[in-house]
Amino acid sequence: MTMVHTLNPTEEPATDIEDVARLIRADGTRVSDPELDRWVTDVDHETLRSLFRDMAVVRRIDTEGVALQRQGQLGLWAPCHGQEAVQIGTARALRPADFAFPSYRELGVGFVRGAEPADMVLSWRGEVHATYDHRRMRTAPPQIIIGAQTLHAVGYAMGVQRDGGEEIAAAYFGDGATSQGDVNEAMVFASSFSAPVVFVCSNNQWAISEPVSVQARFPIAGRAPGFGIPSMRVDGNDVLACLAAMRWAAEHARSGQGPAFIEAVTYRIGPHTTSDDPTRYRDAEDVEQWRRRDPLLRLEALLRADGAWDDAFAADVAQAADHWGAGVRDAALHAVSREPLAVFDDVYAEPHAGLAAQQRRFARYLDGFSDEEAGR
Repeated sequence: MTMVHTLNPTEEPATDIEDVARLIRADGTRVSDPELDRWVTDVDHETLRSLFRDMAVVRRIDTEGVALQRQGQLGLWAPCHGQEAVQIGTARALRPADFAFPSYRELGVGFVRGAEPADMVLSWRGEVHATYDHRRMRTAPPQIIIGAQTLHAVGYAMGVQRDGGEEIAAAYFGDGATSQGDVNEAMVFASSFSAPVVFVCSNNQWAISEPVSVQARFPIAGRAPGFGIPSMRVDGNDVLACLAAMRWAAEHARSGQGPAFIEAVTYRIGPHTTSDDPTRYRDAEDVEQWRRRDPLLRLEALLRADGAWDDAFAADVAQAADHWGAGVRDAALHAVSREPLAVFDDVYAEPHAGLAAQQRRFARYLDGFSDEEAGR
């Protein structure tokens, strides 16, 4: 069944935040949704508290990443402030054997899949090619090329399908990526071959400095049915709704019914990356409105209303956040750079003549700097 929340064409459909499925309102009120409720009947207060803890830790890691970049310890950082619910909710719905294909902003997905503190920062520091151990985490290295990971995810899912496996693939991307050919080609292949893959679009309203209203006149989730893919449009700042939607999508893909698509409507509170100045293209009042829809604040409000929030829990969350924040900072400040020639390590599974020739040329280039230093 196609589950798209459609809009009246006379409205502002691409940016509308009311025409979404949700389970927790911005004020923390728990509401019912006939399409989502049945997927979270097992979620109790302890589960909600664990979801909050994960989001709080990810926000702290994100804050440390921005600070480290500003202090010159990292070359770049892509903040995820405001998007924690999408990442934590959907990633928590995956099984350990499933394979995630994130973009560069899915910090929370990496956290849920078992990333270590060093995994969060070393690639942004330029120390390694990619820090996610895909064998251990069942997560591909974060993709920088916009939308390319969707093709990787579909290819992997088709391989699983042919091997008779039960796992699924999950591809994460932003609203801007939906304008890329790769994403649309991936959806064609996924639909044509009924690949067990879930597409998760974090619609954070901005593709760098371009608003989503330029990318899409109508809800992005409405595109998927055109490819024969059922979709759902949910409140991306509602972690419970994101968990439920991903459980639905994962079950759909896992049961042999083919791909599913989720559009999670959220907002990028910070800059696109630390090299960006969003004040040049965004209205401050718009940002403040979205701050009031904060995913952590709404879950905290729900827990408080249910009597499931106390000082001990708040202290536990703060301790976990401090632990991870310190770990990320320590990993960046005490990173040991490899020798320059090590850039050729792990490029290919087996050495070959072409790679060896490049390595020799690079070695001669490096030797030239030694000659200059010796002549001083």
